[in-house]
Amino acid sequence: MPKNEPSTLIETIALSKSYFNDDLETPVLHDINLKIGRGEFVAIMGPSGSGKSTLMHILGFLDVPTKGHYHFNGESTEEKGEDELARIRSGSVSFVFQSFNLLPRTTVLDNVLLPLLYNANIPPSTRKEKALKAIEGVGLTDRALYLSNQLSGGQQQRVAIARALVTEPEIIFADEPTGNLDSASGTHVMEILQNLHKEGHTIILVTHEQITAEHSERIIRIHDGYITADDRTFTRRIASRNSPLK
Repeated sequence: MPKNEPSTLIETIALSKSYFNDDLETPVLHDINLKIGRGEFVAIMGPSGSGKSTLMHILGFLDVPTKGHYHFNGESTEEKGEDELARIRSGSVSFVFQSFNLLPRTTVLDNVLLPLLYNANIPPSTRKEKALKAIEGVGLTDRALYLSNQLSGGQQQRVAIARALVTEPEIIFADEPTGNLDSASGTHVMEILQNLHKEGHTIILVTHEQITAEHSERIIRIHDGYITADDRTFTRRIASRNSPLK
């Protein structure tokens, strides 16, 4: 393997997905073949109904393929039971969603602490420290004791990113993370994801927006359930800020 080529973290081989309702089959993904290396920042881009979110759910162990193969960290996922897949989800994978999915009358700190309560590998004595470090990483230390519904949309999405970070996952999946934000807040969120990539995190971004996808280093385009292109990008540069957005 060349020195600068990342090791393969995700590989799918002829992966397909259909949904079934009685005798009706609805194909969503067709013969998906892809590799994603450890530490890459990849955008999966396509219009609504293209299958991009379904692919993300399979890669993030929220769904399973109908046909084909999915290898994670060099191991087939087909033989793994639900308990083992749940351990991978809780320890190796985190999600950031368009709708934030925060508890509204709960503090920023408690929202970020939540995933740690279900992770047996992280001792209770270190949980608060880890949560505060994650909050600091998204520039919200001064909002740690605010209720999440007291924050702007951009700040809430940054809390969601801190919550995704706190378990130190191998992969962060971001599903339309700027979809509910104004352009300035969306740019700040993408700046945070780019910085996480620079720190070595694997980022898989799902979006229908070209300008958002261009913040990644690679764009996989999906249309009608097929991969139609897989291209390297000239990563969009974002000007850094002296202080977080309010």
